[in-house]
Amino acid sequence: APGQRVLDLASGPGLLAGDAALRVAPGGIVLATDIAEAMLAEGARRCAARADAPCFAAADAERLCLADASVDRVLAGLALFVFPHPECALAEMRRVLVPGGRIALSVWGPRHTVPLIHRAQDCIARLLPPPKVARPSVFRHGEPQVLEAALAQAGFADIDIRPCEFSCHFSSADAYWQAFLDLAGGAAEAIGRLPGATQQALRTAVAEDLAAHACTDARGGFAVPARTLIAAARRPA
Repeated sequence: APGQRVLDLASGPGLLAGDAALRVAPGGIVLATDIAEAMLAEGARRCAARADAPCFAAADAERLCLADASVDRVLAGLALFVFPHPECALAEMRRVLVPGGRIALSVWGPRHTVPLIHRAQDCIARLLPPPKVARPSVFRHGEPQVLEAALAQAGFADIDIRPCEFSCHFSSADAYWQAFLDLAGGAAEAIGRLPGATQQALRTAVAEDLAAHACTDARGGFAVPARTLIAAARRPA
């Protein structure tokens, strides 16, 4: 609402932050933060011509350089599962919120409900050896009771969790694979260093697995479904 102070965590190119900045005008402020400075630079570039643009600053969500009770709202879109210690990030969200302030965040749903992600992951798991260092699953908060427990443990109240179903359309299997790589961070860099034959084998496997999501209408291509959980909660007064 107008006049509110909003913090957006793991903001990336500022999609949520940019929309929030429109809603808090006049008199409000949005701080878009991310640990990846290149993403913040892209967000700042996209918003450069706007008078109501968010502020962009590099920050670690687990160690925020903000005062206690300094913001009215905290956003974290598809972010909680990327934090090494999500409980620390949730504690920081609660700390910087004013009493009665609210958070809104989203996470991927259970693995089987997110072909958008697991189709590519399945192909990688079949064709490549397991990573030397296991990474936490991006689906680790996908069950509502798990997410609710994490929020309650962090001291939030009035927890409301709702599923959101959607699908993304891709004109080809290659378009889907490229979109996955664009979001995969370090994993994409490792895949890019693989021999050409291995990379082609991955593309072929992805095309075969995507057949289950082929569009039968005039669009062609593939419509790949996903589920997220959208959670809202309040810091008790």
